[in-house]
Amino acid sequence: MIKAQIQKTAHGAILFDPAQVGAADEHWFEQVAGVQGEQRPGRGAVVFFDAPFGSCVLRHYRRGGLAARFSQDRYLWTGRERTRAFREFRLLAELANAGLPVPAPLLARYVRKGLRYQADLITRQIPAAQTLADKLGAQALDAALATKVGRVLAAFHAKGIWHADLNANNVLVDAGGKVWVIDFDRCARRRPSLNWQLANLQRLLRSFRKLQAYKHMVDFDALFWHPLLAAYHRSLADRHARGEHS
Repeated sequence: MIKAQIQKTAHGAILFDPAQVGAADEHWFEQVAGVQGEQRPGRGAVVFFDAPFGSCVLRHYRRGGLAARFSQDRYLWTGRERTRAFREFRLLAELANAGLPVPAPLLARYVRKGLRYQADLITRQIPAAQTLADKLGAQALDAALATKVGRVLAAFHAKGIWHADLNANNVLVDAGGKVWVIDFDRCARRRPSLNWQLANLQRLLRSFRKLQAYKHMVDFDALFWHPLLAAYHRSLADRHARGEHS
């Protein structure tokens, strides 16, 4: 079970799980601060590095869209627990403790500068993982994988977890075939409702369309998307029959 603690720093604080990382050390943020991260569509810039507590992923929170023109990585200060890093860490910890397939959060940090702050998050790396976008490019999407993805997405939605950016780059498949969901920035809990749940799935479908899925797979709908939807709805129905609630 992930049990977070807070350690104050000179200009902010670190939220961390002592059982996984031991002490809250800013060194893990600073040592990679100047490294050019790997750019991945839908994930932003991330830095992969190894630490005594395992292989990790560092993400520095950056703005997108029009807001980035005014400030690339500074956010309005509204309180410690409302910082992007702390909110995502807390949600990831809750989901991991519930047994859902998310990367374990290790350390989250904010650095406050007056009425603005910057933030970073370090999570455990999922080894040898490929995104669904990678799988599409390798023509490795099939009905069996679609069924796994549908069941996993149903598990999140049954818990009322709305993903702010559900796309083909934020769903991973590890070497053993296990499906994971990543990037929970701005995600939130909602009362389960087919309206937002199906809108979430449509967002995922739009990301496949942007990746020209129908050119990579002529029968994309029949071979992947329809089996995904079937597994999704069947899983929700089974959970409802068992009386499972969020």
